[in-house]
This record gives sequence, C-alpha cells and structure tokens, in this order.
Amino acid sequence: MQAQPAAATRTGNRVLILGALSAIAIATARIYAKEGAALMLVARNSARLDALAADLRARGAASAETAAMDLEAEAMNAPAHMADWKRRLGGLDHVHLVYGYLGTQEQATASAAELARITASNYASAVQWCEAAANIFREQKSGSLVAVSSVAGDRGRQSNYAYGAAKGGLALYVQGLAHSLAPIGARAVAVKPGFVDTPMTDGLKKGGPLWASPEQVGRIMRRAADRGGPIQYAPGKWRLIMMIIRSVPSFIFHKTKV
Repeated sequence: MQAQPAAATRTGNRVLILGALSAIAIATARIYAKEGAALMLVARNSARLDALAADLRARGAASAETAAMDLEAEAMNAPAHMADWKRRLGGLDHVHLVYGYLGTQEQATASAAELARITASNYASAVQWCEAAANIFREQKSGSLVAVSSVAGDRGRQSNYAYGAAKGGLALYVQGLAHSLAPIGARAVAVKPGFVDTPMTDGLKKGGPLWASPEQVGRIMRRAADRGGPIQYAPGKWRLIMMIIRSVPSFIFHKTKV
C-alpha cells in the first residue's frame, strides 16, 4: 500500500514500529491507530503483518504499511532501511523498538550460540537501529525513540544475567542517546517493563500484583514518546522495587535464588 503523507502530516504522527508483532507493540500500535497515525510495521511474519495492518486501518490509522524483515540479521543495514521507511511514511516522528529474545540462562550457559543470540537480539542489533533513528532525528532536529529494555538490566541475577546484561546495556545506550539528542529537542527513552503477560513469558508462572498487561505497557510506551525522562519503568512501581533490589548488600543477595 502507498503511504499517505498528507494524512500523516495532519496528525503529526508518522510512526515506525520495529518488532511490530509483539504483544506490547500491537497494543502500542492500536493506540496510535486511534489517533489517526500513519504506521510502518516491521517484523518477520508477512502474513501476520498484513493482518495487523488491516486491523489498524480499521481502527482509524491514516495508513499502515508493512515490511517483512529479520531485524537482527538486517541491523547493519539499518540506516538504509530507516531512510526508506521515512520516505514511505512522508516523514518520521516516533520510532518504537520492541523486538527482543528472552531465551534462558541455562541454555545460554551451555551454548555459545544461544548466548550470542540473546546478546545480539537484545543489544548488538538493537543499538544499530537506535543509532540509525537518532541520526535521522539529528538531521531533522525532532523525533522520539522509545526502546523496550527490562528491569532485568538493573541488577545481575543468576536466573537471567545474559538477558539482563543485554537489556541493561541497551538502556544505558539509549540514556546516552537521550543526552546527545536533548540539545536539539529530540527524545530517546528506555522503557523498563517488569513482568508482562505476553507469549514471551509463557514459561513463567503468571498472576499477581507484579504482572502487567501489554495494554498497560503500551500506554506507557505511547506516553514516553511525548514526555518524561530517558528511563521509565512500566508500571512505575518497578522503580521502587528495583531500587530496593539494587540496595541489597551482595553478601545477602548472593544467598538468594532470584
């Protein structure tokens, strides 16, 4: 489908979503659709992308285009892809980076390939897309990047330190981008969810006050594109929870099994 720059200009929302088929990404995209935004959706599964695009147009999106792509594999070509998507949208206001790979620490410990996959998906490839977006914002002196990190990056824990280290690195990178973009009025935000009820966490026991829905996190993602600091927790109570966890002395923390 051809982009519709005129409609997108009226709303001021020309939005690129990387990893558009995750539950959090879909929730975020539906918020933008209700606002009449023009959307570019990028993920690997072409058929599911087409179905999502149709759903978003029915919900009010000015346009919804798709690009089927392995974002990890194509990360080194991020600048060229980003420029093309900006052209197709008629501009670029917001970029949401939502893709990633949880894996397990047990597999990462046993397999160099699994460790490489976790770190490449959640950090090494992700920062290429972040920098490509930031360079567009530097050129146009506007725009916002919102990248999904994780509370797992706040303190290394035996249960998921490979994933946590990658997500923690991504948050630090985005925080640096925020500092570099601030003088021109552009934004970069790392959103750190806690436990979210998505297919990615199907292997975990769910339920209770610490769990959030994709819709809750999606609302935080959308709001983060417009306002707030460069590190935002989703929901906000995780800021206090992680402050407490970080403050536990190592001689006590090392006796835990978290």
